Amino acid sequence: MRTFAEISINRWFMSQRKVRVRFAPSPTGPLHIGGVRTALYNYLFAKKYDGEFLLRIEDTDSQRFVPGAEEYIVETFNWLGISFDEGPHLGGKYAPYRQSERKDIYKKYVDELCEKRLAYLAFDTPEQLAAKRVEIANFQYDASTRMSMTNSLTCSPEEIKKYIDDGIPYVVRIKIEPDEDVVVNDLIRGKVVINSSVLDDKVLYKSADGLPTYHLANIVDDHLMEISHVIRGEEWLPSAPLHVLLYRYLNWNAPQFAHLPLLLKPEGNGKLSKRDGDRLGFPVFPLEWKDPKTGEISSGYRETGYLPEAVVNFLALLGWNPGNDQEIMNMNELTELFSIEKCSKSGAKFDYKKGEWFNHQYIQLKPDEEIAKMFLLILEENSISSSLDNVIKIVGLVKERVNFVKELWGQSSFFFVAPVTYDEKTVSKRWKPESAIQLTELGDVLAKMDDFSAHSTEEIVKSWIEEKQYHLGNIMNVFRLALVGESKGPHIFDITEILGKKEVLDRLKKAIETLK
Repeated sequence: MRTFAEISINRWFMSQRKVRVRFAPSPTGPLHIGGVRTALYNYLFAKKYDGEFLLRIEDTDSQRFVPGAEEYIVETFNWLGISFDEGPHLGGKYAPYRQSERKDIYKKYVDELCEKRLAYLAFDTPEQLAAKRVEIANFQYDASTRMSMTNSLTCSPEEIKKYIDDGIPYVVRIKIEPDEDVVVNDLIRGKVVINSSVLDDKVLYKSADGLPTYHLANIVDDHLMEISHVIRGEEWLPSAPLHVLLYRYLNWNAPQFAHLPLLLKPEGNGKLSKRDGDRLGFPVFPLEWKDPKTGEISSGYRETGYLPEAVVNFLALLGWNPGNDQEIMNMNELTELFSIEKCSKSGAKFDYKKGEWFNHQYIQLKPDEEIAKMFLLILEENSISSSLDNVIKIVGLVKERVNFVKELWGQSSFFFVAPVTYDEKTVSKRWKPESAIQLTELGDVLAKMDDFSAHSTEEIVKSWIEEKQYHLGNIMNVFRLALVGESKGPHIFDITEILGKKEVLDRLKKAIETLK
């Protein structure tokens, strides 16, 4: 049986309207990872149906604007490989794409709504509104209260003119008639019915700055930019009935709505917040962010060491699944498999450990040379100079042990720096009274070798151990201790091949002198 979403999408394509979707963040600070997921779903949906994906900056709230936030947003999606077809940084036939640059466009529709008596001017002061909230519990500016307020419905034309002539600030509110069922057909949640009596007369426009609020601006922009589908977070679902009414008031066809499930705390209770990341040690922002006011630095996925492909794959599966057991998917595969009808209605628990797992998987999938080039930067930070070929070999031996490229140093530092101390627990457990003599003999065997490849060295050393009737495990354990300084690392003879004969002999000698 076909779902509501499948039927709605099929009807949409029968109308032959081009798919156009948008991501419309506010530049009020760093972009939350939930916003990144919303943008990703919009992108996948657009590409799935050969549509277009645009970026629009909703900066009508001038009080909350943060310098650098828009640039942060653009840099985020450049890093993730999520490209826009239009936007403030790209241009396009529907420019400008910043709402603060579209003032004159919105004013036209504010005036139209007022002329149709579908909206009205309200002159109430903050003090008057505060007094009403004290007077009426759960005060709401709506059909039951607006006739007791100071607005163009209760004031005479002369009073209204005087307010305006005197420069008294005002807002424009939508006029919502009570007790009407408003239907929102949602591609994920199906038919949602809200009675208009629970809606308040939201502010659409503020004379103080000549800017609309989100509610009007996004409706006008979505219509004029020919947005076909509005795919956004669940937190915007309560606004959907108001937006449906606005489309009706302006005699426009509403786009198809799809409200995505929330990202929940790792424990699954409540919406994911920055505090959860700070508490459990994971980022909630895609890139590192420095607050321009406080100087506080918040961690980002990029700076923490996540690969962009891993972040995209991880986020795609938070609230959607392809309907099979496949977990590792590149962008092309995600685009091919993505479908709105397979999005969940319920919130998705943010399993940050799964995010680390994805990063591990993508490190394994990348060529050793690519990982080695990343690791070279970390080696430089540790004042280590090494050839790319050498680093490629080392990466191939240890990368399966790490979740992040930066962890390669902890797993391989002994390849570049000889141990100066030896792990006490390993020494206590592995170093025997006869170990110094045995390592001295081993050094003599190795010194005579011409072919120091892993295969040749392993063959000769094991033959020597067998001939001397030594315990294989005991010899290998102290040999590793001498070379590495502790009980870790890849196959011991892979280590000897990379270190080379001289370095191996020097480390054996130092261990014997230190531990005997």
